[in-house]
Amino acid sequence: MAMQLPDDQWKDKLTPEQYRVLREKGTDAPFTGELLHENNAGDFVCAACGTVVFKSDTKFDSGSGWPSFYDPANTEAVKLIEDNSHGMHRVEVTCANCGSHLGHVFNDADDQPTGMRFCINSTSLDFKKKT
Repeated sequence: MAMQLPDDQWKDKLTPEQYRVLREKGTDAPFTGELLHENNAGDFVCAACGTVVFKSDTKFDSGSGWPSFYDPANTEAVKLIEDNSHGMHRVEVTCANCGSHLGHVFNDADDQPTGMRFCINSTSLDFKKKT
């Protein structure tokens, strides 16, 4: 069941920065996200609704400045949407459960098993370390 909230409830639930990135499709500045260098085993969850969207065993250092993954946690975890904003053609990655903006996916990770680079904002994620 998808989680849908009115804007005022998202504003109450999220920090102003989380709201800007997750609900207004903002972007973290490169190399600034707190999860960029997170290398522990665990799950990366949507910061808005807590859905597991990526797993630590698919995270890699792409050198792009954002946490990168070569595959989502499962095929239903994320939704991919054509994005032609800012004069570019990209594919937006959103949380399939709540529709929040996570980042973009690119087909340029030739050294990874899927060839895909899910370039995700740290602000869009929380990390749940395996215990």
